[in-house]
Amino acid sequence: MTTSFLRRTGLIVACAAVLAGLAAPSAALALNVYAAASLRDAFPAITNAVRYSFAGSNQLQLQIEHGAPADVFASASPKEAQALFHEGLCTRPVTFATNFLVLLVPKSNPGHLTSVYDLRAGGHRLAVGAPGVPIGDYTRQLLARLRLGAILSRNTVSQEPNVTGIVSKVALGSADAGFAYYTDGRSASDRVSSIRLPRWAQPPVRYQICAVRRSGADTAGAQNFIQRVTTRAGRNILKRLGFGLPPRG
Repeated sequence: MTTSFLRRTGLIVACAAVLAGLAAPSAALALNVYAAASLRDAFPAITNAVRYSFAGSNQLQLQIEHGAPADVFASASPKEAQALFHEGLCTRPVTFATNFLVLLVPKSNPGHLTSVYDLRAGGHRLAVGAPGVPIGDYTRQLLARLRLGAILSRNTVSQEPNVTGIVSKVALGSADAGFAYYTDGRSASDRVSSIRLPRWAQPPVRYQICAVRRSGADTAGAQNFIQRVTTRAGRNILKRLGFGLPPRG
């Protein structure tokens, strides 16, 4: 090989290394959005240009309180976002979506369930959110209004850390039924069926979003993301996926 060829090859390798070095920081600087598990389909449909962490809202709240590098927090109930706001860890939360609860059963419906009242007989495998998780707290509020709290002791109950675990257990047939959000039943409609629950017993399910306050947070990027979610385009996507929308303003 000639000396000039080796020099050109070395230059190409060096340039590639420089470009790779430049690309790495941009990936590291991607906006970090911590969001409730029930938003796992909706938020990527609004934008994929961020890094998402989906989990139970209470788990994410705890991580942010311990210094996790979140820039945006979206919770499935006001409790978690409001707690961070009062701790000075996020901006004032904004309600951006609503939802309601349904009872999911596998497509094959091995428990032959047609109503939530069928669970009073006991003997079924039931997946519910754990206490402290929004879907778990909402479920217990609904059952209290229906005077069906006893079904949690009459059936074999698994306590799930987020709604994704509930949907997965029902879809796989590991549970005869599970309480989840309407949007989760809709997104998994090829594997589960949704049984409607009385409207009068539904707790108010409200999603709230805020920009996290921490050293090094991408405040401008967080506000841009929140704007994407709350403006017409974002609201249209949420509505198309089955979420309810609060009044504008």
